Amino acid sequence: MAEIHNSSVTMLDLARETETLWGEINEAVQRVLRSGSFILSREVDAFEEEVAAYLGVRHAVGLNSGTDALVIALRTLGIGAGDEVITTAFSFFATAEAISILGAHPVFVDVEEDTFNIDHHRIEAAINERTRAVLPVHLFGHPAAMAAITAVAQKHDLLIIEDCAQAIGATYTGDGTDLEVSYPNSIRERLIGKRVGSLGDVAAFSLYPTKNLGAYGDGGLLTTDSDDIAKMARQLRNHGESERYHHQMLGYNSRLDAIQAAILRVKLPYLEGWNRLRREKAARYKTLLDGLEATLPRDVLGHVYHQYTIRVPSEIRDALRGTLDEANISTQVYYPCTLDTLTPNGKSVGSLEVSWKLTTEVLSLPISPYLETDEQDRVAETLHRAIEATRMHN
Repeated sequence: MAEIHNSSVTMLDLARETETLWGEINEAVQRVLRSGSFILSREVDAFEEEVAAYLGVRHAVGLNSGTDALVIALRTLGIGAGDEVITTAFSFFATAEAISILGAHPVFVDVEEDTFNIDHHRIEAAINERTRAVLPVHLFGHPAAMAAITAVAQKHDLLIIEDCAQAIGATYTGDGTDLEVSYPNSIRERLIGKRVGSLGDVAAFSLYPTKNLGAYGDGGLLTTDSDDIAKMARQLRNHGESERYHHQMLGYNSRLDAIQAAILRVKLPYLEGWNRLRREKAARYKTLLDGLEATLPRDVLGHVYHQYTIRVPSEIRDALRGTLDEANISTQVYYPCTLDTLTPNGKSVGSLEVSWKLTTEVLSLPISPYLETDEQDRVAETLHRAIEATRMHN
């Protein structure tokens, strides 16, 4: 039995962040309130310019949510009824939901066991005459194998939509599994060192409060280097409007609020430092969890550790969660089921054995820029004791 503590170690304590930034946040919110301009204001324009510069893209379009960003990204590429989009079986539901909403069909392939990202080796076998695009997810902040994915997409004339919901600030460094395959050096040279969101035709980000860069409510972002895609995205977010009361297409009410944009402008300059702290805490976990009966996440230079997700033997995972919960330590399971089980109009190509296995093994531990050293020590110590105790009782 783990030692009981009164204080909780939460997955993410947003109150600490808010307290640290309170003066700047309060000033930004008051600025918007006093301006009297709340919808598609100068604050939104300024945030879009600043985050586009940070990500290294020509255009950033502020939206209502990461899910809307995926839907609108797909719409801008003409993805619709009957089309097929190849994606991962192991992600949040919105990845497949956005494809299905448009009448297209998500085609699921398995993931890499050590990165949790789409297995690029399996993409080509899923391509047919209806395939229009590939939608890789940079899961938990780990960049997908974009050079290999891009090589396959170019070979078959496919579009690429990046799901960056969990990975803002992550950088493609080329040290992933895509080095194991052959593709033109020009692709790797073009992508190396670039941030996710600038690697495909269009990308979608979530700005949900728990993300590495989060608003204080819902928010999303679409990024692209294409003037045409950006223009269409801006129309779609505002009811398909080209000019006041002139609507060229059916769109959405998906505008980023001015207050949220102002808050995000305060937080954006801190993002790089916050991501560095996440990497440092991930490195510390690696030391603290040495010798644990668990598989730790694969460490690459560009990872931003939105989640720190380990794998433990499936037969003891739930017991471990219970013991940690008794010690007031929060954990999460991302994700308990694969997308093929949730999406009626999807299909899988090849075995999803790795994805199915991960649903029984993954366990995400607390990580954030504000996670205290003693809290991290407590997580590691309790986990060591819990595994030992669980094995003794089995």
